[in-house]
This record gives sequence, structure tokens and C-alpha cells, in this order.
Amino acid sequence: MILDVRDLHAFYGQSHILHGVDLTVNEGEIVSLLGRNGVGRSTLCKAIMGLVPPQGQVMYRGKDLAGLRSDLVARAGIGYVPEDRQVFPTLTVRQNLELGLKRAGKFGRWTFDDVFRLFPNLAARQNNPAGVLSGGEQQMLTMCRTLMGDPDLVLIDEPTEGLAPLLVEQVGVLLAEIASRGVAILLVEQKLTIALKISHRLYVMGHGKIVFEGTPADLAANADVRREWLEV
Repeated sequence: MILDVRDLHAFYGQSHILHGVDLTVNEGEIVSLLGRNGVGRSTLCKAIMGLVPPQGQVMYRGKDLAGLRSDLVARAGIGYVPEDRQVFPTLTVRQNLELGLKRAGKFGRWTFDDVFRLFPNLAARQNNPAGVLSGGEQQMLTMCRTLMGDPDLVLIDEPTEGLAPLLVEQVGVLLAEIASRGVAILLVEQKLTIALKISHRLYVMGHGKIVFEGTPADLAANADVRREWLEV
């Protein structure tokens, strides 16, 4: 087991957002976190990363990271792809990727060639400022920049939000590629079809807590859970 979250609570001011979340991710596993908007999925990622003060345990490879600064959580081996595509707009695509490296010039499982092979659009624009990329291309860049830091676990928040169907397909290919290299993924996703297709296990959140855990087959067979917690 690479990640073991136990009884995790988080607050925004007086608002109690996470109500004792328990969640695990195993080595090399893709785990999807599903639920309607506003149930706490993004807050869970931020609490794991130390961007929101957590209460409870965030065990990563047996060490409790709860309450550590975000940079220390990242250095421990957890990557984070936020939903708001935080690129450095005036820097080139290649410079943005370089910033993902933990040490300048030191590569792990991912190199520029890997990224450009997966996303030819980024290769063609590698010397362009990141600010001129489309929203979808910026999403690809944000994901790839995180990978350049060679994490063993990556938290990816809504990677397909607002993307064209072709880019959604490319995201699916990238997620499979990440997992094939032994990197575990905790994926926050709205699109049930993607989650069912690529995940080993799924969690469903509602009202700040886990309301379902199982395999894609378990969820596909449970119409009550889908109707109550997922369908609009």
C-alpha cells in the first residue's frame, strides 16, 4: 500500500468539508474518486498535499505526512495536478516542463522525449509561451510537468473537464501510460465512462465522506448508488 488515508477531516473556516474520510491506494493502482461537484473530492486532494490543513492521518509508504508543507509532501514522492491548469504563461512549454524536475537536469521515469511522443502538440509548441496554448494543451502540460518530478503517486483532479473528445482520449492514453510505469494514480473524475474503463477500484463521495467503495464492476451493477450519488 502506497497511500493510507484515515479519518481525514478538513475545514474551510467554519465549514466542515471532509468528515472522516478513509481511502487507500496500492502500488501501481488507478483509483478513481467519484461524486457530484461540491462533495469534497478536490478538498481531499488538497488536504493530502498540505494545501488545506488536514486532521487525521495521511500515511504515505508508512510515514504520516499530515500537516507537512506542500513542498515536503511533493518531495516525498506525491505529484499533484490541480484542476485549474496552473501553467507559467510567459515561460515556454519546455521551460514549464523543466520546472517539474526535482533537480535541474536530473530525469527519472519521464523525459522530454516521453512527453513529446505522447503529446505531439506540445512537441510542436515546445518553444512557445505556455500562455498561448489552448485550455486542453495547458491541461496536458500541467500533467506532464508533474510527471517530470518522477512521483510514485500522482493526484489528478478533473483532467478531462472541458476538453474536446480527442483530448479526452489522449488523457486516457496518458493515464494508462503512467500506470504502466508503476506510478499509482488517485483520479478525481466526473466522467463515469472513463473511470469505469481505466480504474482498478473506485470510491464515491457524498457529503464529505466515502459512501461507496468497490470495483468498476461493483459500481456498474449498483444502480442505487449511481442514482443517489452520481446521476444529475
